[in-house]
Amino acid sequence: MKTVLITGGSGGIGAALAVGFAQAGFDVALNYRTKREKAENTAKILTESYGVRAFAVGADVSDRASVSEMFGEVAERFGRLDVLINNAGIAQQKLFTDITEEDWRAMLGASLDGAFYCSQEALRLFMLPEHRGVILNISSMWGQVGASCEVHYSAAKAGLIGMTKALAKEVGLSGVRVNCIAPGMVMTDMMKDFDAETVEELKQETPLNALGSPKNIADAAVFLCSDRAKFITGQILGVNGGFVI
Repeated sequence: MKTVLITGGSGGIGAALAVGFAQAGFDVALNYRTKREKAENTAKILTESYGVRAFAVGADVSDRASVSEMFGEVAERFGRLDVLINNAGIAQQKLFTDITEEDWRAMLGASLDGAFYCSQEALRLFMLPEHRGVILNISSMWGQVGASCEVHYSAAKAGLIGMTKALAKEVGLSGVRVNCIAPGMVMTDMMKDFDAETVEELKQETPLNALGSPKNIADAAVFLCSDRAKFITGQILGVNGGFVI
């Protein structure tokens, strides 16, 4: 049975990814940083509902030592890793001149450093020796076009896009595919600070006149990590309802 590690597995998109891959028959490792109970409950539901092995594993992906411990646990539990999804990240809205060094480091640490550390471990321990595997990075449409008052967020997500393209070229001959999803406006906890009027305006600005759901992202992810996408690598898939074309 194939296995997947999902960072940021306790969030809205992370939990939807976990369900999607469990439905596809994957054993699932859900990473969390602080929301242990939520991640453990999700893992329990996956096991009971889909008959797969699933467990929650705590780690701060911005810390290399913590990431190394997490991969050690994945190796002990599963003995293999077929898919890594770099989904962990944080959101923050601030004027550029108000962004502190701590804000900047936290933002890039969660999204970009985490993807770097996790991808290195996945490649070194599992994918390169076995000459197979898939890495999927979860970026954002703001990494493609930039967002006012979210410069550090946009920079981190743009970094994931560049990393995807470069790494795909480097590891393709080793049988490893690397792709990226750039979600649009998706109704998750990251939207909780937006008032109803702003949400409605965003909906109206979207050509499909709707905001996305975590399941929309999960459906795309399962496809990109499946054998049906075996000739797709280095690509950035916008799942955004046409907001960015």
